[in-house]
Amino acid sequence: METHDAAVEEYGEGRRAHQTAYAALKHSFEKVGDHWEAKDERGPSDAQAAQQRGQRPKETAGGVDANASKAHLLEVAARLDVRGRTRMTKAELVDAIDRANDRASRRAREKGR
Repeated sequence: METHDAAVEEYGEGRRAHQTAYAALKHSFEKVGDHWEAKDERGPSDAQAAQQRGQRPKETAGGVDANASKAHLLEVAARLDVRGRTRMTKAELVDAIDRANDRASRRAREKGR
């Protein structure tokens, strides 16, 4: 919340403030299922988060820590019951975890209705 408030103070209420706060969140937390968990090490979670200002935008990993080790991604995939995870490349794991996170978030929203 503090990061968001600071971004609003800097950029005003709107998209840029929200994107700035989300980028900061992904430096310290990763999305696992329908919630966020602290990362072991602080740092950018994907190529988009690592880019320098003014560079061409890259695709985001949606909160998945794409810079984590393959072993960590396999652990997260196991917690999310991603099928076929042991045969996946690191990039495939990131995509599969992102899809599993989206499904878990959708189910949590529907349950809360």
